[in-house]
Amino acid sequence: MTARPISDARLTILGTGTSSGVPAIGCECRVCTSGDPRDRRSRTAGALQFIDAGGQSRCILLDCGPDHREQALRAKLTRADEILVTHAHVDHVWGLDETRRYNVMQHGPIRLTTDAPTLQSLRTIYAHILGGDPGPNGDDSWVAEIETRDVRPDEPFNCFGLRVTAVELLHGRMSVLGFRIDAPEGTGGELFPLAWCTDVSEISAAAAEALAGVRTLVLDALRDRPHPTHFTIAQAVEAAGRLGAGRTILVHLAHDLTHEELLARLPEGISPGFDGQVLN
Repeated sequence: MTARPISDARLTILGTGTSSGVPAIGCECRVCTSGDPRDRRSRTAGALQFIDAGGQSRCILLDCGPDHREQALRAKLTRADEILVTHAHVDHVWGLDETRRYNVMQHGPIRLTTDAPTLQSLRTIYAHILGGDPGPNGDDSWVAEIETRDVRPDEPFNCFGLRVTAVELLHGRMSVLGFRIDAPEGTGGELFPLAWCTDVSEISAAAAEALAGVRTLVLDALRDRPHPTHFTIAQAVEAAGRLGAGRTILVHLAHDLTHEELLARLPEGISPGFDGQVLN
């Protein structure tokens, strides 16, 4: 059976910053005080929007951090059908409570997809949503309605007509997920295959094979100085070349370099992301 097409796909880079965000609280460095709006970097997240084969608008959130409300308002998001979570660190999941607004607009639950260890952590963090404990106010409390799905790396699953594969990456000594997203053959334009790989310090040979040949790669690149849990800019450039990515957008950026400085020194096909950037 031939896969039915999707259309009007676009990825909005909701945020491009590291865990502290840029500007960082109390910092007066030249990046944090820059007048270039591209140097304002909220916590890294994305929104993949498209029309499915049935003509329904869809939105897949790629992580959902503490800046989600402002990011959603800026991007004019009105729905969230699925949330793909890479790992349970604060800067990637502390916006999940905001998704209750989508429940109101959609009149239904949102599906959250990640691996079993991350789901276990989220049930602790968000016991009032995922832990079955409604709290002392019971049904009178307004909480997000989220259904969960746990996935294993390298086992593709369907997401409203897109083929999504979780890929195991290393974030220091911690295993996290990246996501490879493929559209049905002949659809999706230049955006797909798309890979979302934030918070990564190492890509194994198996992960590189799973990610090989993507057209659009969104990739962690914290700064020039080495870091135990994140790629440096040079490491990200090397990884993008190894994967054969058509274009690479660098995210999870710290406040070491301005957007213009970083853009000027990167090779062709690789560029720093900026909040609100839209990729087709």
